[in-house]
Amino acid sequence: MEIRDKIAELSEKYSEDMANFLRDMIRIPSTSCNEEKVIQRIKEEMEKVGFDEVIIDKMGNVLGRIGDGKTIIAMDAHIDTVDVGDSSLWEVDPFEGDLKDGIIYGRGASDQEGGMAAMVYGGKIIKELGLTDDYTLYVTGTVMEEDCDGLCWQYIIEQDKIRPDFVVITEPTNLNIYRGHRGRMEMIVTAKGLSCHGSAPERGINAIYKMTPIIEGIEKLNENLKDDEFLGKGTATVTQIFFKSPSQCAVPDECTIQIDRRLTFGETMDSAVAEIKALPGAEEAIVEVLTYAQPSYTGLVYPTEKYYPTWVVPEDHVLVKSAVETYKNMFKSEPKVDKWTFSTNGVATMGRFNIPTMGFGPANEIYAHSPKDQIPVKHLVEACKFYAAFPKTLVNNLK
Repeated sequence: MEIRDKIAELSEKYSEDMANFLRDMIRIPSTSCNEEKVIQRIKEEMEKVGFDEVIIDKMGNVLGRIGDGKTIIAMDAHIDTVDVGDSSLWEVDPFEGDLKDGIIYGRGASDQEGGMAAMVYGGKIIKELGLTDDYTLYVTGTVMEEDCDGLCWQYIIEQDKIRPDFVVITEPTNLNIYRGHRGRMEMIVTAKGLSCHGSAPERGINAIYKMTPIIEGIEKLNENLKDDEFLGKGTATVTQIFFKSPSQCAVPDECTIQIDRRLTFGETMDSAVAEIKALPGAEEAIVEVLTYAQPSYTGLVYPTEKYYPTWVVPEDHVLVKSAVETYKNMFKSEPKVDKWTFSTNGVATMGRFNIPTMGFGPANEIYAHSPKDQIPVKHLVEACKFYAAFPKTLVNNLK
């Protein structure tokens, strides 16, 4: 029996184990900075299926290792989730992990504990079939991505001193191959005024009025931002507005807006900040990139700017070509090679550190963050096949 057929057979064999593991993870609420219990559950499963080493780092990421070959490959799933939102919109209990007609429902099913379940059993199959003679595989369950994508990998690379040669992101791709996505950043703009009694506003300088032309400028800027053929258009929008005033009867002396800026290919943090500073009315405004400095569930604080770089891997890169080859070999069909709409931990691995990164994940991203969060069990099986077969294909193509 060929290796391909052995991988397929074992993936089918472990479908129930993968489903049960995923349902267990869904039953453990794990919003950003509150992932400790689900991390422990993942560690338990990695040890059960025979990983060579399993550690939890000081940030709280779980790192499972298989093999000790020269080429280092990482497969990553962030295991934190967003919150439930309005519970009345859910047709199922978001923390039950319901399995109905071959589909698992619940918070984190698609984004993205499904990828974690498939990876762990892909690792089990790799161990069983002895496929690690020339590579080291890290399977990572990472924290805080929903709050600050990429921060976990900044820590792993800079502090754990684990720097892979290649990374596979297992965010939902509907079993397609993704090779990039737009970046993003979060900015605030502050306008200062002069307070006075509201009965005589001419005595002061209204900070909200000073902000008005800047807001109008951002709306116009959004219409004219760069458009990339592959990644699409950059965007800018005002998402929040705040003010300071001595009282409800006083002219406000400060107004601040927050901006969500999506960055397409060729746009950077510096270029985006410069665009805001150049807007009419912004001459005296203060433009700042926000900083994330929340403690992880371990208590560790690892501050970073809220700048998440754009990244794209060329379609002819050995990583993408190996993914396509794996797909064709395992599924006997042509894959779709595309991009994510949202942002992933690739903003660190490829965006900051230039480590070749690609994506392949179970579930459809349309269900991410929604009250219909779901994943077909069949997707777990298919993703497991890919994860078990891909590393060997990649290292063979490097020879």
